[in-house]
Amino acid sequence: MQYFRLQFGCLLIMLYIITVYVKDTLKSKTSCNKLFDAFMYVAPWAVVFDGVTAWTVNNLDTVPAWLNSGAHLLFFMLMDVCIVITALYFYSQLVEFKNKTKGIVTMSVPGLISLILIIAGFKSLYYIQGETTWYSYGFPVFVCYITLILYYGAILFLLVVRKRFIARDKMMTTLTFILVAGLVLLVQMVLPEALVSAVIPTFLMLGIYLGFENPATQKLKIQHNNMVAGFATMVESKDDNTGGHIKRTRAYVDLMVDKMRRDKRYSSIFNRDYMEDISNAAPLHDIGKIATPDSILQKPGKLTDEEFDIMKQHSAQGGEIILETFKNVYTPEFRKIAYEVARYHHEKFNGRGYPEGLKGDAIPLHARIMAIADVFDAISQKRCYREAMPIEECFAIIEKGIGTDFDPDIAQIFLDAKDEVIMLMNTHPDEI
Repeated sequence: MQYFRLQFGCLLIMLYIITVYVKDTLKSKTSCNKLFDAFMYVAPWAVVFDGVTAWTVNNLDTVPAWLNSGAHLLFFMLMDVCIVITALYFYSQLVEFKNKTKGIVTMSVPGLISLILIIAGFKSLYYIQGETTWYSYGFPVFVCYITLILYYGAILFLLVVRKRFIARDKMMTTLTFILVAGLVLLVQMVLPEALVSAVIPTFLMLGIYLGFENPATQKLKIQHNNMVAGFATMVESKDDNTGGHIKRTRAYVDLMVDKMRRDKRYSSIFNRDYMEDISNAAPLHDIGKIATPDSILQKPGKLTDEEFDIMKQHSAQGGEIILETFKNVYTPEFRKIAYEVARYHHEKFNGRGYPEGLKGDAIPLHARIMAIADVFDAISQKRCYREAMPIEECFAIIEKGIGTDFDPDIAQIFLDAKDEVIMLMNTHPDEI
């Protein structure tokens, strides 16, 4: 027991987290992250075999050689797999895979190579008697060290180069994981007989659970999203629309974002958080209309100049409503995106929009995306003051607005996805 007390304590912590996680997940009916699930399967076994090797290496005179060697081989392999899975998890949380299956396979290749190296070089493993305990050393140990440095170093590099686009709380949480893992690795390298390897998977499981996968947090996030949808629906009802506008514009925004993240010009911008925030902010783009008089919103004819001036105020008012309403609910990153989507989605690329007359790249990227989705849906659907325009004419208007009303690159991405846009439009008809 004296040789694996740390591992035993770590295992108890892990089993508690797994039990609570499974119980809360089933109770709240929230979806599970498959990478985290895989980590919860593997990590406890890594700790178990860490404890087993701590015992076998200190009883080499009585323990069969095959048992000692087998336990060490499984320990090294399981720790290697833990490192790979957690690195994949962090990448998916920070950036999101463009193609999940392909991305996971590609990122797993170095880990697979390290597993092969561990097996191929296992015969070089040897044991050293320290002052308080025996410990293993040799090629497989170095391979595990290098794997951790390689994968976590890559995640650290990702945090640095994309820090502008990663939510602050996720950045700090992930950075803490990496620093703690690095500190434990340093202790293990400098004081190899400390046998503290079990701390890494235990801390990672605890941190991921508390920081990312707590079902209570997931449920709260769903409630927040439902609240956003409720606000948007309320505005749509006031505008005498049927709700299809919210679903369609959001679908168009999601489509453009998905196309843009696969484009080299934008691939470094569109990480998981940014994509989710744009999608969740899209339904709020017209929230300022809640302050617009019904007589103007529902007027069947053309607005007078004075009425149009009042109507234009909804964009600026929407931004203020978002800042005030969501100041204690969502992350600062979401509030900023939602504010800018509401305030600037009527700005034009040539600077002739409102409320500020921003031009070109001065208009936030998410507002430029929203502008195209909003205009296309406005002209392609029936309104109280006119009939819907023919679909080909709608696309022609977007094309004509390239460089004047709309960002040329984003508008072209939208036009190139014409068939998908039509499919989305037909998927979300107005509910009469």
